[in-house]
Amino acid sequence: MDKFVVTFARGFGSGGKEIASLLAKDLGIHCYENRILTLASQMSGLDEKLFQAVNEKIRDNGGFAGFIRGLPRAKSYIARNEKFVSDDKLFECQKEIIRNLAETESCVIVGKCADYILRDKQNVVSVYIEAPRAFCLNRTMEKMGVTKEVAAATIEQTDKFRADYYKYYTKGNYWTNPVNYDMTLNSEKVGIEDCVKLIKHYLQMKGFIK
Repeated sequence: MDKFVVTFARGFGSGGKEIASLLAKDLGIHCYENRILTLASQMSGLDEKLFQAVNEKIRDNGGFAGFIRGLPRAKSYIARNEKFVSDDKLFECQKEIIRNLAETESCVIVGKCADYILRDKQNVVSVYIEAPRAFCLNRTMEKMGVTKEVAAATIEQTDKFRADYYKYYTKGNYWTNPVNYDMTLNSEKVGIEDCVKLIKHYLQMKGFIK
């Protein structure tokens, strides 16, 4: 079977990261999220010559994929409480990492404008997960152990960060635009596990899995 990539965009608290992780586990492929940012942050701090040397070394040792899997995992819930500030060099590093992952293996990539970065590739399925605010509030309160007020502020701030990030790096597109994605799913109505089943069924329809 040829390599394929499933990209995920998601509202905070919608369960999108959980759906992405479950899908990757079911398919026996890797799920990449904040370790991409970790590596990009490291690489963006290097001057151009050192960057190229690290880039070549990673390629020689089996590609970006193996290197990223050696990085520590981030916590399952990461909120973006800061205001979005653009970092073009960091984004270029992330873009290179995402493109290399897509060429190296079948995988799931969460966030990072991956749907936009890989938009011209035929072997990419892009998914957007969203849910009503009450559902996201309850999940955030439960997962983070915070009050309703803190959960509401976290959702609002994180989604604002993601929207601004997406708009800036896609040159004006908006994050929640359904035409950006192959599938847009309401995780409350569909259910977390059934979202995974639906995405797998779509991958079968496209001929990526049996």
